[in-house]
Amino acid sequence: MKEIKTQDAVGKILCHDITQIIRGVTKDAKFRKGHIITAEDIPILLSLGKENIFVWENDETKLHENDAAEILRSITQGENLFATEVKEGKIELKATIDGVFQVDEEKLNAINEVDEICIATIKNHIPIKKDKSVAGMRVIPLVIDKLKMDEVKKIAGDQPLMKIVPYKNFKVGLIVTGSEIFHDRIKDTFTPVIESKLKTFGLEIAEKRISDDSKEMTLSHINELLNNGCEMIICTGGMSVDPDDRTPAAIISSGAKVVTYGVPVLPGAMFMLAYKNNIPIMGLPGCVMYCSKTVFDLVLPRIVTGEILTRRELRHLGVGGLL
Repeated sequence: MKEIKTQDAVGKILCHDITQIIRGVTKDAKFRKGHIITAEDIPILLSLGKENIFVWENDETKLHENDAAEILRSITQGENLFATEVKEGKIELKATIDGVFQVDEEKLNAINEVDEICIATIKNHIPIKKDKSVAGMRVIPLVIDKLKMDEVKKIAGDQPLMKIVPYKNFKVGLIVTGSEIFHDRIKDTFTPVIESKLKTFGLEIAEKRISDDSKEMTLSHINELLNNGCEMIICTGGMSVDPDDRTPAAIISSGAKVVTYGVPVLPGAMFMLAYKNNIPIMGLPGCVMYCSKTVFDLVLPRIVTGEILTRRELRHLGVGGLL
């Protein structure tokens, strides 16, 4: 930091805020730290009583906060994200499309462990609307050692840490199970819920079947929907451990590879996910019908992007899984 005459400060970088006070009108920073002084600024600075000001002395070992923020942007901004202009050392990333936000949490945490680095994001794997902010980043001081930024770039590697994954178009098949519905003893109230949740992602039910509680009928419907080209199959009901709940057995009998039957999420612990030739087959417990938010709301956005979920990912939903 160096003190110089204000008239000699054009092109220099302020090291501190300069406040303007107009009685009854304003008391706020007229110039923020990090501001690059222009010729037009000189009369204003003099009118604020600043005959001399403190500016940053550039050297080859330091980076200004704006330049450091640009490095953070370069390592984080991936597909379907746009960056705001740097302002007071901060840059935000926003979505260019509707989709699901993804971030490499392990690398992000490692970068944030580097002293004086700050990158904050929304939660991983959640739906986001176009133009909404997903991340903000800056370094803490006005200037930062270049070596720290070199360390950040090394941790990040060659691939951007963040992206928005677009939704895909799926032909969805729905199987509603329950003898009480099959025999028209009660009204099907599950289908409207599924329709509403699919509509959020631009999807609709292409084919629907109603099954009694037998494994054989549910299995027959699964195979029929697969043969008809359905790219996602949702089975509702019959997911508990009761002897007459046979939906899991039908899914297993279809030859699908089960990822998990049961997840650490409430409501929705009895959820099942399986894949047959990468086609997701889901078994939804009854809570999806009457609870506003369940495991289905956590999983569906990721399924709709075409992501193939693993057992580990589903088993790690426990923190935050009490919905």
